[in-house]
This record gives sequence, structure tokens and C-alpha cells, in this order.
Amino acid sequence: MAQKGIREYDAKRLLARALAADDALTFDDRLVLVGPETDLGRLPESHPWLKDARLVCKPDQLFGKRGKNDLLYVDKTFDEIVSWIDARRGKETTIEGTGGKTTGTLTHFLIEPFVPHEAEYYLAFTTSHDADRILFSTQGGVDIESVWESVVTIEVPILGELDRVELEAKLPDLPDRDRVADFIEALYRVFVANHFTTLEFNPITLVQGAIAPLDAVAKLDDTAAFQCAEQWGKIEFPKAFGSAATPEEAYIASLDEKTGASLKLTVLNPDGRVWPMVAGGGASVIYADTVVDLGFADELACYGEYSGNPSTELTNEYAKTLLDLMTRTPDAEGREKYLLIGGGIANFTDVAKTFTGIIDALKSYKDRLQANRVRIFVRRGGPNYVEGLENMRRVGEEIGVPVEVYGPETHMTRIVSMALSGGEK
Repeated sequence: MAQKGIREYDAKRLLARALAADDALTFDDRLVLVGPETDLGRLPESHPWLKDARLVCKPDQLFGKRGKNDLLYVDKTFDEIVSWIDARRGKETTIEGTGGKTTGTLTHFLIEPFVPHEAEYYLAFTTSHDADRILFSTQGGVDIESVWESVVTIEVPILGELDRVELEAKLPDLPDRDRVADFIEALYRVFVANHFTTLEFNPITLVQGAIAPLDAVAKLDDTAAFQCAEQWGKIEFPKAFGSAATPEEAYIASLDEKTGASLKLTVLNPDGRVWPMVAGGGASVIYADTVVDLGFADELACYGEYSGNPSTELTNEYAKTLLDLMTRTPDAEGREKYLLIGGGIANFTDVAKTFTGIIDALKSYKDRLQANRVRIFVRRGGPNYVEGLENMRRVGEEIGVPVEVYGPETHMTRIVSMALSGGEK
């Protein structure tokens, strides 16, 4: 499971979409995400309610304590919101949270209707290897850790179902108690169906029988991206506040936006010696975990994937970007580097076609691969994998770089131990 944070905007958007079909529940779907290039003056053209409603605005960049950092603008007109964003967008800001101070640039803001309310509750859903947990308190809107004794916990075993009787029994006495139970039950179904790993509301309230999540924090299991593509829609996994994308990461992200395939790259250690080039989001997690389990966490250079049957051209660009990073500087101690071209058994990705893009990239970086003492290990299965593996073997001979190839008869991550067993930690 790879847990990745998403914007509050996307969390609420997913909830609104999922709950829209339930006539018994009400969820306000009026939300606007403001980015670096958003023309604020034209927003009312597509969101006319902005001119009629009292509004709330806050940064939407995966950090909390926005109220304590004077970054929560409440009960304002649209014109006031525009001025407030203009004064902060693109500006470097230091925030103080539980982990200390972090400095970054404010780029994204969430605008939504202001909700007058009285009671504030705390509600969270989390998951672990053995159970999902539902946490609830009537004392929301504060540092929940300081009133943790007020939190009740309901556990749902993995593959089990939420027990409505247990839920109602554990909820404290409060107005609209049955209605609160209805919403918790509905939100839990959304939590499971959309593969959330964390979904936290602090606070959340009820207004005239409608649920109003005033503040939301959410993480998704990004290995479910293929399975949930339709229900998630276009989803972004932004970097944490204060973490800027490298030019290479930004370039791959720009390619990813232009295709229905998936191209992801996160640089972990540009001086690392272990460079996975893995097909498939789930496989990329398994390969990274295997490298770490073998004691080479400090040498893991990147994390990413190419999947969804990308074109030869896109695979070529992805491979060249990774090879450029890998071969800029030989290891300081003269040790070998390892390129792990891995993946599971593809269902519809043409292995030979995608390998053609990688092979062309390997030819382009022939001299630098040799200078960096790169060894290449390949494991793949799927449509045309025999042809693809043979082409990989031949290119190794052609460019004078050691290439070992393995098919589906070899365990998916076996090439990791093959590569690293002879290397130094």
C-alpha cells in the first residue's frame, strides 16, 4: 500500500460525487480550487454562487494548523477573497506545525461556502493490516490529541462490515444522533470504495440535517489508481508543502498529463546506485520495498512507474530522463550501479513496443552507461515479452553493457537480489 496525500479539494470532490446518488444524504459540492494560473476575476462566470455566498478560503497544500498560522479567511465576500489570495499567492511563507517550521511557496487555495454552525465534531477513518478504524469525538475543532479521552473507536475487521448496532451503541449522546450514524455509515462506504487510507474531518458538523466537513485531510492508496480511475477522475498527488519538484520530476509529470497512460517519477537520492524502472504502480511499490528489505534503502535512487501501455515515444522520454539522472556522475567509490527494468506479467501492455523506447534510450546513453559501470537486470512478462527480452539481450551486446534478462518463470523481484547480492551496501 502506497499512501499519498491529496488536496482537501479532491477529497471533498470525491465525497460529493460518491454521495450524490444517495437521496437520503445531502452534501454541498460547491468547491473551487485556485492554482498559480487561475484568473480569479473570471471565476464567477463558471461558479456564479461565488458572488452570492459568504465564503471561506484557505491554502490547499497538504499542511494543517492553517488557523493557527493565520491562513484561514472566514465569512468573507468574493472580492475580499480575491484580495486575500492576491496578497499571498506565489509568496514564500513559513508555517509552524507539530513537526516544526516549514517554508514554502503558497500556490493553491480552496474556496467554499461559509457554513454557520454550532456543534463541531471530530471524525476520522484509518486503515491498517488487520482492521479499519472509525474515530469520533464531540470535541472537534481543537487539537484533538489534547482531548483524546473523548474519542470513541469502532473497529471494522478487514473484509468485514460495519456493525450499525455497535456504531450506535458507541456514539455519545448528541443531537441528531441517528443522523450522525447515517453519515458515518455512508462516509465509511465511500472510504472503502475509493481506497482511502486516511480520511479525517476536524471539524465536521451537521446543519439542518446536511453534513458539512469544514476541514478535511485525506490520503489514498495510489496503487489502486488503475482500479479507481473512473471514480477518482483526474487526481493529483502533490508534494508536501516546502518540497519542490525537480526539473526531471516536473517533466515526467507534464508527459503524464498528456497521456492516458501513467508516468511517475520521484527522485529520492540522485547519488544512489539502485535505479528501478518499473512497469506498474503496484510493482513499483514491491520493487522499492524489496530494495529496502535487502538493506539498500540509502542506495535507492528513485521511485516511479510507467504503465497503462504508454507509447514507444513516451517510454523513450521516460527512460532517457531516468538514464540522464543515473549517469551524470559515476559513483564516488567507483562501484557499479544497477538499473532494474522490472514489472509483473502485463495484461495488455505490449512489452516489445515499450522496450523499443527503452532500448533506443540505452543506445543514446551508451558511453555514459559504460562510464558509470551500469549493470542492467530485466524481468518482464506479457504480450510479446519473448521478443522484447531478446531485443534487450542484443542491445546489451551492442552497447557493451552487461544485461541479464528473465521472463515470467523468474519471481518478479528476484532480479533485485541478483543485482544487489554481489554489491556492497
